[in-house]
Amino acid sequence: MKIRLSIAFFLFGISLVNSALASVISVSPDDDLQHALDLAEEGDHLLLESGLYQGNFNINKAIELSGKQDAVLDGNAQGHTLKVNAPNVNVHHLRIQNWGKDLTDLNAGIFITKTANNVRINDTYLFGDSFGIWVDGSNNVQVLNNYIEGNQNIRSPDRGNGIHLYNVTGALIHSNEVWHTRDGIYIESSNGNELSENYLHDLRYGIHYMYSYHNIVTKNYTQNTRTGYALMQSKFLTVTGNHSENDVNYGILMNFITKSTITNNVITGVQNQRNIQMRHSKQGYQPEGKALFIYNSLFNQIQRNVFADSDIGIHITAGSEDNTFSENAFISNTKQVKYVSNRRQDWSTAGRGNYWSDYLGWDMDGDNKGDVAYEPNDGVDRLLWKYPTAKLLFNSPAIAVLRWVQRQFPVLQSPGIVDNFPLMSLPMEYPQ
Repeated sequence: MKIRLSIAFFLFGISLVNSALASVISVSPDDDLQHALDLAEEGDHLLLESGLYQGNFNINKAIELSGKQDAVLDGNAQGHTLKVNAPNVNVHHLRIQNWGKDLTDLNAGIFITKTANNVRINDTYLFGDSFGIWVDGSNNVQVLNNYIEGNQNIRSPDRGNGIHLYNVTGALIHSNEVWHTRDGIYIESSNGNELSENYLHDLRYGIHYMYSYHNIVTKNYTQNTRTGYALMQSKFLTVTGNHSENDVNYGILMNFITKSTITNNVITGVQNQRNIQMRHSKQGYQPEGKALFIYNSLFNQIQRNVFADSDIGIHITAGSEDNTFSENAFISNTKQVKYVSNRRQDWSTAGRGNYWSDYLGWDMDGDNKGDVAYEPNDGVDRLLWKYPTAKLLFNSPAIAVLRWVQRQFPVLQSPGIVDNFPLMSLPMEYPQ
């Protein structure tokens, strides 16, 4: 411990010396900003006076760049407005706008290259047509408290993502607000990163994971997106304490996700608003309306989540078995669960199941667990899913007879979900 403290004080002493040697350099709009960046020494702080700075700027040294109120970097509608090529750079309190719109060339408001480790971008507003902040293979980047807005006049597929991480390790993406870009935060082939307390709204996907391992997604909030959390082809994710409100297709989408933990998330109002349905039907597709959609995903722990006020609470398909479900709350979904399989699944762990708002059983021994198992689907449901035209008979006497036969002769029941220990009360505090 003494050795660690000695090293810490030694490094702190070095930082004090560097701070003492560093200069604060004032730059005005009449100055050549790129020339000032090139002349700056390691550790210097360039402080931009209020005004417009037009050009495409490169940071090639470990410096600090910030601005007074209304200091604006304008990229002249081409390339990157600001490109960071050096490690240990801090960019903050700026407005960055009007970079290029070429998605193939990865045009971004701020582009952080592979050589730029330990970069920090904070308290900056970005507005543009393509990518907001692109982090390209660098490590230990911090993106904090920024506001990133896309151009709503451009088609969603032609916009860039707000924050894009490619082959990144050790990043902290915290407390940013992103809207009107394509995806809020996109992560590809990036391991060991944390996304926390970001507000992501009016997007295609709020958070989009591809081919990434050992990442933490916690306390984020998505609203009015097509999909709040699109988790794809990834492993060992920890997704906890997030909110999804009025997202259209899926609150959480799990596509080829394995060995991950999905806990304490609150997913509400996925496609239960008529005006959202009408708006998106005019755009040529019908929203899915699923709080959680699990496709070909195995060995995941799904616990203590709330799935509420959505068209479907959970839809499971494509062999998504061997997942663990317990202590979740299914509240007032039009269909609590949609599941078609050849295998029966018990959704309870160690004698504790889930809470179902439509459970009609009883609890004679007062142990807060229903005495009768809960089954969200029956053979009639599966028949209607397999043959949609049969919905014409939904309220007919024939369907009523089929359901009566299933109840009287359980041996005729088809495989599906069963909760042998349904909870009589909510297992967590749920914000009403």
